[in-house]
Amino acid sequence: MRDFEYEAPTTLANAIAVLAKNNGSARPLAGGTDLIDHVRCGRLEPDVVVDVKKIDELNVLELNDSGLRLGAATPCYRIYGCPEISQQYAALTDSCRIIGGIQIQSRASVGGNICNSGPAADSTPSVIVLGGICVIEGPGGRREVPAEEFCTGPGKNVLKPGELLVEIKFPARPANSGSHYRRFIPRNEMDIAVVGVGASVVLDDSKENIVSARVALGAVAPTPLYVPAVGDAIAGQPANEDTLRKAGAVAKELVTPITDMRGTAEYRVHLTGVLTERVLQAAISRARGEAICTKIGH
Repeated sequence: MRDFEYEAPTTLANAIAVLAKNNGSARPLAGGTDLIDHVRCGRLEPDVVVDVKKIDELNVLELNDSGLRLGAATPCYRIYGCPEISQQYAALTDSCRIIGGIQIQSRASVGGNICNSGPAADSTPSVIVLGGICVIEGPGGRREVPAEEFCTGPGKNVLKPGELLVEIKFPARPANSGSHYRRFIPRNEMDIAVVGVGASVVLDDSKENIVSARVALGAVAPTPLYVPAVGDAIAGQPANEDTLRKAGAVAKELVTPITDMRGTAEYRVHLTGVLTERVLQAAISRARGEAICTKIGH
């Protein structure tokens, strides 16, 4: 591993100052579970690593009537360890439970997962479907970006030199809503999704019809992919098998996967349809207050 300087600021202002001073040659470290590996392999060559774990604003985890605030450095175990968050923002905790093992989850953060900007990231589809807003701060001040617009390419995002993802804000969940995230992996030893799907639905008061839905897909495009056409196709429709098949068919038409060691493009297209149906069904079941049966890690 190449040599680099290490900084551990305790305030947001100091962290931004260090990042800005180094003009793109500094990298924030939240959990470090991806960053350190990238540096070791030579994919990244930072001159300075800026540890942001000691900054209060990046460790916030606050749930109230207005919604959820999630600091960018908050570790995964704190998120799924909160019963209220697990109930209201279930897709998010589904994702946090499968990002590595418990040792990784004690360090890794949703903010770091998004900033790594991998197309197969497990948390990004969940953040998108739950309406997450990325709060960014830098030398030019604070700005907000919808989660579906944050990633711009494999390993690339909207952050400018000197900027830092501070937190992700989620709106309060509406009545009769449910969400779910699920992925398919080729085997337990390869912990990267062949396809991942996140979905959030809102049902009417009868809980028999879909008022609205948001679906996002992972590992089927250069970035995690928000597919509003799926929600448009099933809004106002009965929450039944025919509607879910329609959703799966629409999703299959929107993906542009590649063939790699984890699966062929054709296989990914097929999985997109299957998982979209299953994840929407699970989200509907949760909106109805029903338990779902899913194995963590799949």
